[in-house]
Amino acid sequence: MQGYATSFGIGFVAGMRSLSACAALTWAASRGRTRRAPIPAGVVARGATTAAALAEMAGDKMPFAPDRRIPPSFAFRLVIGAVGGWALAGRRAAPEYGALAGAAGALAGTLIGRSARGGDSRTASGRSRGLAEDAAAVALAALVIASAERPPHAPPEARARGART
Repeated sequence: MQGYATSFGIGFVAGMRSLSACAALTWAASRGRTRRAPIPAGVVARGATTAAALAEMAGDKMPFAPDRRIPPSFAFRLVIGAVGGWALAGRRAAPEYGALAGAAGALAGTLIGRSARGGDSRTASGRSRGLAEDAAAVALAALVIASAERPPHAPPEARARGART
């Protein structure tokens, strides 16, 4: 995925599962696939964000889980999409436009994910659709991170590590 596709993709993941996008970004940073950004890349950050993403997936199936379209949740998804879009914009892409593509992806992921999911997570079919959305978010996040370009400024050890993966 070149240019802005990875930016839009990570935003879409943020719209579906915001903490899955955060986890994907820490994994991408650890492999030298992000621009210099305040995205932690250490083992503790990867473990914490991955655990948070799994907790979000479990909590999403609870009957008291808030709607993703309420203003604080919606805003958080847009911010994560924008930060992720900026960090994953391709080498020839303007990071500012990457941020816009990430926010647009988050908007699309939020609305499409909610529409596909339906409103009731208390039923077996609602939980099944939620599990399918979890799987789709994880698969898309993996695809986006695998497709992200390595910026020219990536440290040599990150470039070498990324070549082996």
